Amino acid sequence: MSRRVALEASHAVAEATRMADVDVISAYPITPQTHIPERLAEMVAYGDLDAAYIPVESEHSAMSACLGAAAVGARTFTATAGQGLELMHEVVYVASAMRYPVIMAVANRALSAPLSVWGDHSDAMAVRDTGWIQVFCQNSQEAFDLTIWAFRVGEDPQVLLPVMVHLDGFTLSHVTEPVLLPEQSEVDRFLPRYHYRFALNPDQPMTHGAFGPPEIYAETKLAQAVVFDNCKKTILQGWQEFRDIFGRHYNPVEEYRTENAETLLLTIGSFTETAKIVVDARREKGEAVGLISLRLWRPFPFEEFRRAVRGAKTLIVFERAISFGLGGPVVAEVRSALYDEETRPKVASIIGGLGGRDMSEEDFEYVIDRGREVAEKGSDRVLETVGIRGESEALKR
Repeated sequence: MSRRVALEASHAVAEATRMADVDVISAYPITPQTHIPERLAEMVAYGDLDAAYIPVESEHSAMSACLGAAAVGARTFTATAGQGLELMHEVVYVASAMRYPVIMAVANRALSAPLSVWGDHSDAMAVRDTGWIQVFCQNSQEAFDLTIWAFRVGEDPQVLLPVMVHLDGFTLSHVTEPVLLPEQSEVDRFLPRYHYRFALNPDQPMTHGAFGPPEIYAETKLAQAVVFDNCKKTILQGWQEFRDIFGRHYNPVEEYRTENAETLLLTIGSFTETAKIVVDARREKGEAVGLISLRLWRPFPFEEFRRAVRGAKTLIVFERAISFGLGGPVVAEVRSALYDEETRPKVASIIGGLGGRDMSEEDFEYVIDRGREVAEKGSDRVLETVGIRGESEALKR
């Protein structure tokens, strides 16, 4: 039977990692993810978790240590944020290419400059092409659930890929919410003991990560791409198994009040719950407004996304990062996904919540109204934003 406890999302991730009976943890403290390895270090020190905790001098070293642990078959976990994820960047590619299922919680943080410890999605978007499975949480319960699920999917013998579990910095990482914690026996039933059949072993020598000349590099990358494309089946299977055991179900694209919706708002992460309040208010006024939220970011859920927006006249993409010279990274993906569709909604992009700036209900009211206007009439601005002082003049062409 589940028990309800109050946990901030960071501690929910740590609790999930403990219940997953992880073997190795290597992490370096950086705001706002520090509470995760801090809590795990306490668990190891007090004997509540039988794991090796490797303190390192940087995030680059943290991921490097994780690669070594994963190479010998250890269930491996780390966490980082913002600039720490960027310092890892070189090694992050290696984890996916080597098929090491490292699980990493990312407490999303804005990238410098100016220096910010607060959350947006610039760090998540900077690593979207590194070959990691990426999922986004809306609340502390999802932070717990998706961490458990990440071990199950990443370690599946048909997958063997690393997974990032994204939780918004401070908005989730430091906010306490009620979380249902399952029995350990339920977690054990969902998450089998990990056996890595390619583990390094002195008695059976093999090479990992050897030099790849042009004669083999391209074929290796193609093999990696095929595996990544095929992992979607296991992702969905993992969520179905999670529902069967724990009673909570997740989808790659969450649909909220989308029935007969003419206008759809697309969100990612914790601000989704504020947006839902605005959608409810619009529905009460008789407006055909709905919301979809991307939970699965990589691999991009093309089929579920296209199905979710089918029939809508307008799609308003709210995103928390800028792709310089392009606009928003999410809307670029969305338009690409809709390119071959015979009928598709008009798409608008509005950027907000940068550097941890809050998004109120009134802000999402503006997003919906301005998004409709932009989708219908176009815009003379380089970027459409919300809640930024002086935007009307600064962002004109």
